[in-house]
Amino acid sequence: MLMTLPYKTKQFLVVLLKLSIVVGAFYVIIDKLTSNDELEFQTFFKFLREKSFFSVKTIFFLLILTVFNWFLEILKWKTLVSLVIPISLKNTFEQSLGALTASLLTPNRIGEYGAKAIYYAKPFRKKIMLLNLLGNMMQMTATVLFGIVGIVLLMQFYHLQLNYTLVFILIAIFLIVALLIVFALKTDKFEIKGFSAKKIKGFLKSIPSNLWFKGLTLSVGRYLIFSFQFYVLLKTFGAEIGYFQAIMVITSMYLVASVVPSISIFDVVIKGSVAVYLFSFVGVNNLTVLCVVMLMWILNFVIPSIFGSYYVLNFNFPKSEDSL
Repeated sequence: MLMTLPYKTKQFLVVLLKLSIVVGAFYVIIDKLTSNDELEFQTFFKFLREKSFFSVKTIFFLLILTVFNWFLEILKWKTLVSLVIPISLKNTFEQSLGALTASLLTPNRIGEYGAKAIYYAKPFRKKIMLLNLLGNMMQMTATVLFGIVGIVLLMQFYHLQLNYTLVFILIAIFLIVALLIVFALKTDKFEIKGFSAKKIKGFLKSIPSNLWFKGLTLSVGRYLIFSFQFYVLLKTFGAEIGYFQAIMVITSMYLVASVVPSISIFDVVIKGSVAVYLFSFVGVNNLTVLCVVMLMWILNFVIPSIFGSYYVLNFNFPKSEDSL
């Protein structure tokens, strides 16, 4: 529909859309920082000052971890996209951060799929969306594996009482979803919006084993970096907790938070609630936990999305069928 409009009208609508995405992203970020029911901004800022967070050394080290975190994500995206079309590191950087900004308001960052696909000509878009799903599943695999180990250890050391009814329901849901996926992949005629099971299976089989290995390795590397960043923040704020204790809770927190559907901009609220509960078992006070979760969100989502807004505003549709 957009392509059938007059040129000037189309250009106006594209500019309006880009401005709406950026303004909307900035609005909700500011609103979340200043209108958080769990953590008032004044309390948050006062806490940071009291803990001497604003030292150059501390901020520099945390920003370095953020850069490495996103560099591994960008490198993973470059590795995956190279299966379909050659791409430069610069373009990968632009797509990853631009898609982050555009997806902030969508449930579970689902808008990232369309945002990345639109950088490519139409023949590539379905494969790009599948590659994005694959990259997210690789990251989720790392979250699940580390999270299961963390929860098992947490239960063993702190004798957590489980709601077995809830556990049974979650297992049942997981098995039902797994069976539906298996059934869909075995039924070649199964199709969702142009994605047939036969084509998906063929595409997955075409992915070389070394690409799977690289993607999973980068996902694990990224997971280790932001988990360590969480621990560094805890120690910066004076939490009396060892690395082994902290990593048990951190991995459990990310697993629990990742299975709760949410809009990305409210991710900080969900992680905050889960983190407060889990860290109570190891004696870390609520204010410290909430401030760490807020800073993790600022470092790994807000700051990258600010850079991403530049790429959203400068976005142009691909000019040919074989170019970005």
